[in-house]
This record gives sequence, C-alpha cells and structure tokens, in this order.
Amino acid sequence: MGQVLNVRQQGAIAILEIDNPPVNALSHAVRAALVEALDSVDRDPAIDAAIITCAGRTFVAGSDIREFGKPRQPPLLSDVIDRLDAMSKPVVAALFGTTLGGGLELALGCHHRIAAPATRLGFPEVKLGLIPGAGGTQRLPRAVGPETALTMIVTGEPIMAEAAFAHGLVDELADGDLQEAVIALAQRVAKRGAPRRLRDDAAKLAANGDERARFDATAQALTKRARGLKAPHACVDAVRSALDLPFDEGLEHERAIFRELVAGDQSKAQRYIFFAERAAAKGPGLDAKPRPVERVAIIGAGTMGHGIAVAFADAGLAVTLIETDEDTLQRGLEAVAAIYAGAAKRGQLTPGEAENRRTRIRGVVGLREAADADLMVEAVFEDFDLKRDVLAELATLTRPDAVLATNTSYLDVDALASATDRPAAILGMHFFSPANVMRLVEIVRGAKSAPDVLATAIAIARRLGKVPAVVGNGHGFVGNRMLRQRSAAAEQVLLAGALPHEVDAAMEAFGFPMGPFAVADLAGLDIGWRMRKAQGLKAPIADALCEAGRFGQKSGKGYYSYASGSRTPERDAGVEAIVVEASRRAGITRRALSGDEIVERLLFPMINEGARILEERIAARASDIDVIWVNGYGWPVWRGGPIYYADAIGLASIRDKLVAMAEASDDESLMPAPLLVRLAEEGRTFHSL
Repeated sequence: MGQVLNVRQQGAIAILEIDNPPVNALSHAVRAALVEALDSVDRDPAIDAAIITCAGRTFVAGSDIREFGKPRQPPLLSDVIDRLDAMSKPVVAALFGTTLGGGLELALGCHHRIAAPATRLGFPEVKLGLIPGAGGTQRLPRAVGPETALTMIVTGEPIMAEAAFAHGLVDELADGDLQEAVIALAQRVAKRGAPRRLRDDAAKLAANGDERARFDATAQALTKRARGLKAPHACVDAVRSALDLPFDEGLEHERAIFRELVAGDQSKAQRYIFFAERAAAKGPGLDAKPRPVERVAIIGAGTMGHGIAVAFADAGLAVTLIETDEDTLQRGLEAVAAIYAGAAKRGQLTPGEAENRRTRIRGVVGLREAADADLMVEAVFEDFDLKRDVLAELATLTRPDAVLATNTSYLDVDALASATDRPAAILGMHFFSPANVMRLVEIVRGAKSAPDVLATAIAIARRLGKVPAVVGNGHGFVGNRMLRQRSAAAEQVLLAGALPHEVDAAMEAFGFPMGPFAVADLAGLDIGWRMRKAQGLKAPIADALCEAGRFGQKSGKGYYSYASGSRTPERDAGVEAIVVEASRRAGITRRALSGDEIVERLLFPMINEGARILEERIAARASDIDVIWVNGYGWPVWRGGPIYYADAIGLASIRDKLVAMAEASDDESLMPAPLLVRLAEEGRTFHSL
C-alpha cells in the first residue's frame, strides 16, 4: 500500500491506518490505497470487519486542497465512499484529533463511528467558499437531523465529540484507549451482519410543516450576515436537497453545486487567503525555536489592554493585568467581567467556564508585578514618550529571557527599543480592537529583534487562535499605513460631492461589513484628530466635526447621529451642511459620484501605497498585505485582499486611473508608485514578484 496506508490484522479485524503527515489529508495516494485495501478486505474470508484510523496526532483533517481546481484524478473521495457503501462487511472509523471536511465525509461513509472525547468534528468548507462535496450535505442530515447539520455546514464551526455523540454523529465515545475500544466495537458489529449505511436511513429527515418552518428560519438566521458570499447560501441549498430529493439525486445536486463553486472566483480567492495566512508568518530567519511562555503580563487595562488580557486567558494562560492606579484597574477588570458575562449569556461559554477564564486574569497596580512574566505586552496609550518609558522600566525589572512586546499601531518600534538596553528582546505585537475577537496580529520585526523573540511572538499569536503576519518597522506598518490613504481619499470624495451615507453604501456594496465613516464613528473621531494635530496635518471635514464635539458613537454624534443607547447611524443634516460648506471653502464644485467611482477613489490609493510597502520590503510578500486587510480591516475575503483584487483588475488600468486622479486633483501623492508602473509596463502582477 506504499507509505500512506499501513494495513495490519488483529484476529478477524483488518486495521487500515492512514499515515500522511502532518494532518493525514486525503491525497490521491491515500484515496487509491484505501480503495485497494477495501477491495482486499471485502474479498478476504478471514476478515469479518475493518477499522479506518490514522497514525500521528489526528484523524483525517480534510482533503488535500492543493488538488482543488485541478483536473480530478480518480479515485475521488466520492469513489472511496461509494466503495464503503458497497462493502459487505462493516467498517468502523476511529476518530481523534480533528475530523474535518473530507475526513468527516470519510467517517460518515463508514458504517460506525467511535471517537476519543477530545475529538473535534466539522465541515469548514464554507470558509473556502465551498460546500462538502463527497456526500457530507446528504449524510450529515441523516446522522444528526437537518437543523443541526445545517448549522454545522453553514457556520463551518466544529463540535466536540460529546455533542457529536448526543446528536448521533458518533455511536460511542472511547473512555479509555481508543484502539482497544474500536476493536471491541468492530468485533460487536461484525456479529450483526450486513453494514448499516447512512444513505439508507431517512428517519431523521421526516419533517412536518413546523419542522420545515424551523429549518427555513434557521437557514435565514445563518445566512443573514453572509454579505456577498455565495457558499453559505449554497450550503443551505445542498442540505435542503437532502430533505427534498432521493439520496442519489441529492448527491448529484451536491456535486453540481460543488463543481460550480470550486471553479468560481470567490472560492479561488478564499483558497488563496487560506494559503496566504499560512505563509504570512514564514520567511528567512523565522524558523528559530520559540521561548516558552506560560505567564503573561499586560501593561494597561484600557480598551486594548483588557481585550488582549481576555485573548490570553481564553488560550489558557495566566495573565497579570497591570495599571498605575486602583480605579483604572478596577474599570478594566469590570470590562473583563462584562465580556465573560456576555459570553455566558449568549451561550458561548458555560457560566463555570466563563468564571474559570475570568479568574485567570489577576489585576495589580505597579510594573514590578511583571517581574516573573515570560512575555509582557505593553498596551498603554499611543504616546511615544509614555510607551518608551514603560518599556525602559520593564527592561530593568524583568528576566533577561523575557520577551517585551509593544502594542503600537503606528510608532517606531526601533526608536522605542533603543531606549532600553535589551533591543533584541523587543518587537511589536499590533493587536486589533476588540483584541479578544479580531484575528489579526501584526508582528513588527525590529532591526535588532532576536530570531527566537520573533518566533515566540508568532507561536503565541497562533496559540491565541490569531493570524500572525510578520511586517517591517515603518510608520503605520502595513494595515494602518494603507488605511491612512483610504481615510484621506474618503475626505476628498466628500469634498468632491458625495455624502457620508453614499460613501458607506458604496463600500458596503463592495463587501465591507461597514463603510469608512461608520467605522470612524465606532472607533472615535478624536483619535485621528489628535494624531493629525501632532503631525501638523489637516482634514477639513473631520476636523470640523471634532471641533463641534462630534466624536462618534461615544458622544452620540459623529458623521452620523445616534439615538440614545443606539448604534444605528442616522443621516444628520448638520453634518451634510458641514460637508457642503467645506467644499465651498475649498473652491470645489460638487457633483454626483457613482458607487463605482467612489470605490475606485478609495481603493486605488490604498493599492498604490501597498506597492510602495512592497518596494520598501515592509511586507515580504504581496499576499501578506492581503492577509492583513482581510483579517484586520474587513476586506471581503471573497475578493481576496487589495493586492489580489488589483491583479485581477489589471495593473495597467489602475496605473492609468491613478494618473488621472492625480492630475484632476493636482495631488502628486496619487501618482502611481514606481513598482506599480514597472509591473504594468511589463504586463506582470504583484504576485509575480
């Protein structure tokens, strides 16, 4: 069977062990070996039943997505499962680790399933712009019922083995040794005769009108936020076919949907981001061994600080949250308690688990309390002098092997590090707000950051369930540097003739969850105002709003007005008058702008800045920029990120439109970057670099 499948026999039980590290993906070699082994098992009179299991740390964690979009090479996974359906002898799946995607489809094709208690089972295909394509949408509803199947497939979120057992997805939980338990199960089912196939079991599909109404309501709720995404709606369509069509017809319907999605632009973009996320933390000098981290100190209990503390506590780490005074500390701890109370109220955590996580965070006053930490994250106010002083003091108080990270959004990490005698221990870890929710962490590589310090930051970000992206040191790094261009462009679009709600509507139609002005209101307009004043910059409309006390949702008014206690933006005639007056003062004759023009005027300057970032090596790869914008700034994943999007449009077109924008506005900063010009002239893409 080659190296990917080990076959052995224990009594009358054949054990087929997939061995395809690291996650036992169902490559063509694995599929071919399984079909051959199942044929042999069925022919051998000395074998009564078979077990499919895996070597290593996990059962099959999915299909080999590197094969997606390429010519299909039989046997396909559906062929393997067809062979299981045709078996005359029972086959039992022994599940452990992560049983995901094609791995769960393989398990559903088996006749019985047993799982170790820590096993996670799920269908994450929707996150790649796909649906399960080897019978998952037809067999899972037969195993667990339509509503549970729909929730698992549309959300892509896994469930634990205990829940899988309660729903009927697995037959048994292995309390002790999984190998012994699965052999015992295989011996028992062998005595029962013919295999039990899910394709023949429609008992859980029988639905009256009330049950169908609940299914439809669940579908509507699950797809409500799927802005622009095709796959969640396709998941609903496929699962519904399990209710409405005979099994084989439902299977054909599923496969037709899968073929359409896998060839479509959205799934190509989402698969691109999948691989880009894995590449973003890799590169020369990033393969050092990380330092051990079990105790963490977070300096600052404000919005960022307490959110970062929750992220670490959620990952099981002991956290010391440090402030300079008791009142500020207590406000931070109250915010932590509110986060966990909300999670328990929404059913995301049990009350016991919420309390357990909350108590991992110890609040104290004074930097000396950080002395024993393995990692410190400085999250004080975004002020250079303050951050420099905190890092300098931490460097004198903490162990020589401790890692010191600054959660700065813009500031020069090398300048901050130079104020200490330990610059090799210092780097940036730029979390995004709310830090316990947002997936991105920009890992800012200082000129003197030690390789194992970088490796530690990457490893800890992954441990937190974050997506780490390693970037170079420069004002705003990658994400905020590009965001600054979009913000400036948005101001100019208002001056040209658009109103805030028109700009936001255009960007939401493009796929962003919120438009730039709604985001500004949410974040607080005073933050940017303070930064502009420090740098001697002007933004006529934004500055006028701040001077009028319109700081966003926190003050009940910003670019929009907000009713008391509401987060719903409402148009404000006063704001629109400020916009029109700013245009008059600038000598600009206002005109109507189409949605497409608004999108181009906001996004093309960002893309241009991305070209400069690549030229300066602040980002090592074009795909790193895309990872940052998808995970940190709400760029629609199905559009693949700003650099992917630029390549799809064509760089020559973007070059020409930037030139036109620069000439029309007399703004030299909009002229295309040299790298963009060169690639356009050569007919190349950013991703060809």
